[in-house]
Amino acid sequence: MTQNTTQNNNLFLSVSEVQNRIISDIQPVAGFERVDLRHALNRILAEDVTATFNTPPCDNSGMDGYAFKSSDIGEKSELTLKMVGQSFAGHPYTGQIQSGEAIRIMTGAQVPDGVDTVVMQEHTETPEEGTVIITTIPKPYANVRKEGDDLKTGQIFLAKGKKLSPTDLAFLATQGIAEVTVSRKLRVAFFSTGDELRSIGETLGNGEIYDSNRYSLYGLLSNLGIELVDMGVIPDDRHAIENAFTTAASVADAVITSGGVSVGEADFVKETLEKLGQINFWKISMKPGKPLAFGTLGKSLFFGLPGNPVSVIATFYQFVQPALKRMQGQKIVLPLTIKAKTSEFLKKRPGRTNFQRGILEQSESGELTVRNAGTQASHVLTAMSRANCFIVIPAESGSIEAGEMVDVQPFEGLVD
Repeated sequence: MTQNTTQNNNLFLSVSEVQNRIISDIQPVAGFERVDLRHALNRILAEDVTATFNTPPCDNSGMDGYAFKSSDIGEKSELTLKMVGQSFAGHPYTGQIQSGEAIRIMTGAQVPDGVDTVVMQEHTETPEEGTVIITTIPKPYANVRKEGDDLKTGQIFLAKGKKLSPTDLAFLATQGIAEVTVSRKLRVAFFSTGDELRSIGETLGNGEIYDSNRYSLYGLLSNLGIELVDMGVIPDDRHAIENAFTTAASVADAVITSGGVSVGEADFVKETLEKLGQINFWKISMKPGKPLAFGTLGKSLFFGLPGNPVSVIATFYQFVQPALKRMQGQKIVLPLTIKAKTSEFLKKRPGRTNFQRGILEQSESGELTVRNAGTQASHVLTAMSRANCFIVIPAESGSIEAGEMVDVQPFEGLVD
């Protein structure tokens, strides 16, 4: 799928070019399972789901009121009808309705054959038992939900590759479907590299820091419903690195690391990757997150992310998440991008696509506005924690004045 390339170190690729290179050849993983509806939320359908009967299964009322024949309306401005029965949800009227007759009917109740119009009860009077007067004449066929309005027998109503939402579970339930076939869960192994990193609970020495990247990756991957293999922190040791890569590739569909892929970092990381797989080392025209390694380790996809915490999150959203979604069988994989108006000045120099951390809000008038979440340095998590979106400023653009429209990518979970 990829070729081993370490040349052209001065060549910068655009974000869209790298996205296309990564996802163009990826195929969904093999394997599926049957799950019941209560365990199907956020899973990816592995096959189309087809209606086995019409929904609604019969004509039914969309209002509490009275059902009658529209042919009785004529040119009348008021209509008096004889009451001959009633229809409740689950308890339909079984008799025949003639011209000049009506039945009391409740929302969702079956509309009898030959009856095609329902008037809401607010537009009627019942001066005496057995009589209803329609004071506001409805249009013919008003307030009747026709059989098959929603679904018709044989119609595909949920397509392969659909991520199942709560509404989808309700949709399936209307068809009496108790189980669905979904793609098996991806298994992703991840670890951090670096002698300076320590796991939470360990004592920090001089120049050492706690590893935060594994926790952001844990959260990002968990949002995608992925089976996780956390391999911890791997020191800058050739033997340890090779063992970690070999083990990860043997158990996972994809392997993700952070650190060790920038120019000047431990050469044996790249040597090991080149030895074990087919890897590209790219410089991307984006900020934050310039370095990225991508390719294959055996049968596993490999993503080598930068070491800075914010760069890890930015490159995950732009490159890793689309690839994993495609592997899960989803059709729409690239981040959702919408327009919003900036409420303040946004500083930028032309040269690289900027993914600034922003706060997306809705004004009282309903307008979407976005503002800076704080300091934009790639090692600073404060703004990343406050943010709920990326403000995407094109490579050729300079600073953005307040009031201008910009592209915004809401984070996964805020809009899905």
